[in-house]
Amino acid sequence: MSDRSYRTADPYRDTDVIDARAPRANQLVVGLIALAGALTGLWWLPALMAAQLAIGLTLGRRWCIACVAYFELLQPRLGEGPLEDSRPPRFANLVGVVVLSGSAIAYLAGLDLLGGALALLVAALALLSAATGFCTGCQIYKLGARLRGLGRGRGHIGRIDPSDFGGSLLGNAVVEFTHPLCSDCHRLERDLRAAGRNVYTVDVRTQPQLARKYGVGVVPTAVAVDESGAVIARLA
Repeated sequence: MSDRSYRTADPYRDTDVIDARAPRANQLVVGLIALAGALTGLWWLPALMAAQLAIGLTLGRRWCIACVAYFELLQPRLGEGPLEDSRPPRFANLVGVVVLSGSAIAYLAGLDLLGGALALLVAALALLSAATGFCTGCQIYKLGARLRGLGRGRGHIGRIDPSDFGGSLLGNAVVEFTHPLCSDCHRLERDLRAAGRNVYTVDVRTQPQLARKYGVGVVPTAVAVDESGAVIARLA
């Protein structure tokens, strides 16, 4: 049995976070297979990749071949990377399922140009993500989370209710929505405390009702507030 003491998060149980390098490994596989589909015109290549992504999203990471390869072969050698909110890359995979399925259907319908264009689009974005870490689908998710909150009048977090924090907020305060395994969350909290801020944390894993109340769709999210709870600035 392999030694997993290097892991802060279990990749198969702590599914609300993910090693930031795992989605990039998955995107490399997605990009290469989508590119092969675009170059060869074989409908089953995008269909195969769409099916693999859909199975992983439905049944869990143990059914995602690229994910298992990363967690079992690469992560033990590289060590655990930064842990991030898993919702944005999950949404990116869902977008991949839709577009790759569209590519396969287009090929089967005889619309080879459309099928190739859709496969090439996925290949380009997936390989960009694998190479640079910039995930277009993740950014769309984050923008959508903000817009959903704004549509309910809460995404901008205009005011924090002090009663959610024992009835009072100290001066120079920051409210941070965090997760106990999120690397960026811990880094942000350390920086804020080092800067002399009074940090009030909301663990979205144990207090999901507060995340819903304030329309928070991704962590870390942090806002500076005055003593009445009015938001002065959005910090993250």
